[in-house]
Amino acid sequence: MTKIAIIYHSGYGHTKKLAEAVLSGAKQSKAECHLISVNDVKDETWALLASMDGIIFGSPTYMGGVAADFKKFADASSKPWFKQEWKDKIAAGFTNSSSMNGDKLSSLQYMWTLSQQHSMIWVGTGMMPANSKAAKRNDINYLGAFSGLMAQSPSDSTPEEGPLPGDLETAKLFGLRIATVTQQFVKGRT
Repeated sequence: MTKIAIIYHSGYGHTKKLAEAVLSGAKQSKAECHLISVNDVKDETWALLASMDGIIFGSPTYMGGVAADFKKFADASSKPWFKQEWKDKIAAGFTNSSSMNGDKLSSLQYMWTLSQQHSMIWVGTGMMPANSKAAKRNDINYLGAFSGLMAQSPSDSTPEEGPLPGDLETAKLFGLRIATVTQQFVKGRT
């Protein structure tokens, strides 16, 4: 069975809700999935991550980059980096901010760089953007992200109000894609 970990930080609950949607999508592939907050990382978490076939990173975008708690986790990953324990695992990332742009790409690029430091194989969304005149805010991939999942939650919203349904559905499809690609990678293409 393919094993996927979704490791994330959420400051206000919005990114946790997004992580749960990614998890829901990944589970559709019948993969063994683990949802882990960076605040809950313990010694045994590092062993669990080393045993995964794929790791999906998630963080809100604050001030144009990943949250400090996520960065602390990334810095602590130097021990598995030294042994290249994540080498050739599938990697992907997602982020959420209150603005439509909010420099979310900077957070995804940070996660991509982290994955490359670990010699991982990055997978993007694989989704076309909702960019026609008929597009609506709750369409799939309304924010038009390719390198990773981007979502938006209004700054005055509760986690019950944001991310919006279209972003959550995009997150489910993203989770399914990453799990499916990971399965293909583990099994080998026929």
